[in-house]
Amino acid sequence: MSKASKAAKAVAKDTAKDSKALTKEKFIALLNEDLEREFQAVIGYVNYSQVLKGAEYMNIAGELEKHAHEELAHALKLSFWIDFLGGMPASKPKLVKTSEKAKEMLRFDLENEKETIRNYRRRIRQADELNQFAIGEDLREILRDESDHLNALATALGEDTPDPGIAD
Repeated sequence: MSKASKAAKAVAKDTAKDSKALTKEKFIALLNEDLEREFQAVIGYVNYSQVLKGAEYMNIAGELEKHAHEELAHALKLSFWIDFLGGMPASKPKLVKTSEKAKEMLRFDLENEKETIRNYRRRIRQADELNQFAIGEDLREILRDESDHLNALATALGEDTPDPGIAD
């Protein structure tokens, strides 16, 4: 292969890589998806904290009420950063699943927290990639809260805290 064709191949590879590169606009869209998930969590935790019945759920019901406040704080942080980056914060939640069965509600929350943690792990790397280190720091604080939520939900279900998996 000639030097010219090697160079052309390298340029084509760099161009393909650049086309997949994260843009500020894409990052804003992803943060908005996270914001929709936070709204979902606020609604879910408010609802579940009030409808869980029985002595075995009294502790977790109180904990879910605290989680609702924390999720609202996350939504406010995300809204701030979306606006800071020039975007318009989302205003609708993702769908909130409900159930008549307490364990199902807790399982819905557990699965949502696992997805949220995976997404925030990704988002932190993306913020760093865009040199948005302050956003990354706020996301790390949110991630810490979400990890605590995951642990509380797993404990309430009588399970070990699951590993949410690696964010790709």
